[in-house]
Amino acid sequence: MIPNILRQASAFILARPQPNYQRFLLQKIDFKEALIGIKGARGCGKTTLLLQHALNAGIEPARILYIACDHPAMVDVSLYELAQTFYQEGGQLLLLDEIHKSKNFAAHLKAIRDTFDLQVIFSGSSALRIEHELGDLSRRAVVYHLPVLSLREFMEIETGQTFAAMSLPELLDQHVNLAQQIMRQVRPIEQFKKYLNYGAYPFYRESLDNYPRKLLEVINQAIDSDLAGIYSIETSKLDKLKKLLYMLCSTDPVELNISKLSAAVGTSWATLAKYLERMQAGSLIHIVRAGSGMRTVNKPDKLLLDNANLFQVLCAAPNSGFLRETFFVSQLSYQHQVHYHDQGDFSVDDDWIFEIGGANKSLKQLKGQAQSYAILDDVVVGDGRRVPLWMFGMLY
Repeated sequence: MIPNILRQASAFILARPQPNYQRFLLQKIDFKEALIGIKGARGCGKTTLLLQHALNAGIEPARILYIACDHPAMVDVSLYELAQTFYQEGGQLLLLDEIHKSKNFAAHLKAIRDTFDLQVIFSGSSALRIEHELGDLSRRAVVYHLPVLSLREFMEIETGQTFAAMSLPELLDQHVNLAQQIMRQVRPIEQFKKYLNYGAYPFYRESLDNYPRKLLEVINQAIDSDLAGIYSIETSKLDKLKKLLYMLCSTDPVELNISKLSAAVGTSWATLAKYLERMQAGSLIHIVRAGSGMRTVNKPDKLLLDNANLFQVLCAAPNSGFLRETFFVSQLSYQHQVHYHDQGDFSVDDDWIFEIGGANKSLKQLKGQAQSYAILDDVVVGDGRRVPLWMFGMLY
């Protein structure tokens, strides 16, 4: 059975005009699959992507049903029974938003996939772990990850122009020519500075004045609602997760160590490690581990915020080194494996080594390292193995 209030809500939502700009993932999804999942951070554009697909799917609106699983009317509704009713009425496309708010969603999705000739596309928090929800659901569902906006996407939204995504080898080999081409279209540093402040989440377009408040709400909901619900974290522990975020924002990277973090949140390192893993799953932080072959394998993991915008609402004076590293890892980690390195700051795919710094950063620290690069902040065009930091925002 489908409550009438949900039918009405679906009709209203599907009738709303959608943004003209489409995230890159919309073109990469294979919509021939019967069961498709999209996971990502709160506010990254998952709902908009679902609705844009519905608008262009070539299916009659009456045969499409959009359900927000966090709607109050969904409290006692069975996903399977809802799908059965929709299918029997001639439905073809079922969109399930915020799927993690529905109890036993994995079992219901499996049964729907195995029973009905119905396409289901669901979205949910980055903290979703499909392979842990049900062993064989991962064989039935194709799950995609939608990251926050890249600098490239932000510049396209801001300017209305098109900028091609680069591969990392292409960027490193041709960065001087590529930077000069982009400079003919836009002022990269101007766009980069804006992006660091408010460009990671598409909802910045609604109101720049309200963006910090909405971003803080995203953080709180990710912890208080998503992580607490998915991992059954006690309410008393949630403030400790928030305290960790503030520490990552305001503490010098050198001072972040196991004992200090554990003492600050009042818990053991083993328990803290679990919290950190869950915060990474919820797109709040990045845990950067040691690369292969490192001599310093016993060093603790490097902890960074998920993206640069989080600094703007978590601390008044962001650490510049942390901010640079956070941007770099945020833009690289979607398509690459990023580890920290004992000679440079990071290694990527165990192929390249990167040292990140200001405009005058040299290659001295990387002496003797093949495939190593100095990454420069506040520089528009680099030279040789000295590459501008902003260019790593052009990868997706």
